[in-house]
Amino acid sequence: MMDEVSQFKDWIEKSNRIVFFGGAGVSTESGIPDFRSVDGLYHQKYDYPPEQILSHSFFLKKPEYFYQFYRDKMLYTNAKPNITHTKLAELETSGKLYAVITQNIDGLHQKAGSKNVLELHGSVLRNHCMKCGKFYDMDSIIKSSGIPRCKCTGVIKPDVVLYEESLDEEVMTRTIRVISSADMLIVGGTSLSVYPAAGFIEYYNGNHLVLINKSSTSYDSQADLLIQRSLGDVFERI
Repeated sequence: MMDEVSQFKDWIEKSNRIVFFGGAGVSTESGIPDFRSVDGLYHQKYDYPPEQILSHSFFLKKPEYFYQFYRDKMLYTNAKPNITHTKLAELETSGKLYAVITQNIDGLHQKAGSKNVLELHGSVLRNHCMKCGKFYDMDSIIKSSGIPRCKCTGVIKPDVVLYEESLDEEVMTRTIRVISSADMLIVGGTSLSVYPAAGFIEYYNGNHLVLINKSSTSYDSQADLLIQRSLGDVFERI
């Protein structure tokens, strides 16, 4: 009888329009902590809970405190793509993988070579002046102190979707379109508990829904193949 990873590999070989939908578990193997894991940001002690610090209203009220936390806990300059990022990029190059949809903000999929990446929650690599719109890279934020400001005196804001903010309409539309047209959907490294992101899975109507996550999710019963192992263990065999 075929084991679960062999089954997964077989479906990849037979599919031509694969979409990967990934969460924090994709990046934890690159040393970036998961917000909601036991070792994640939510279990560390700050004057305010991280979800409050990373909210739109907090950013406007206390931008200096926001940036103190943001520089300390959200920017991982030494993180490198892991085997999952690399294999997904290879699958795209081979024509099998059509798109990567990610809830992560670290840019590691692009660093690994993926081209068609939909970033649901934005990216720490992009920052813009709230006044004039001028672009700033991550290095500019790291090198700045206090509240980073543009030459026009405007406050610079990361292109990251904060709590209380809506997802980008165009990214959402494209996400729904690629999931709807996929012949295989691989969901990996996500508890599927963050909405509206998790709700996009509902748009899939293909034959092979594969769920790879170490812990249980509310979508487990809907998966055609459930693999409760780390992504690295699975993708190193692909």
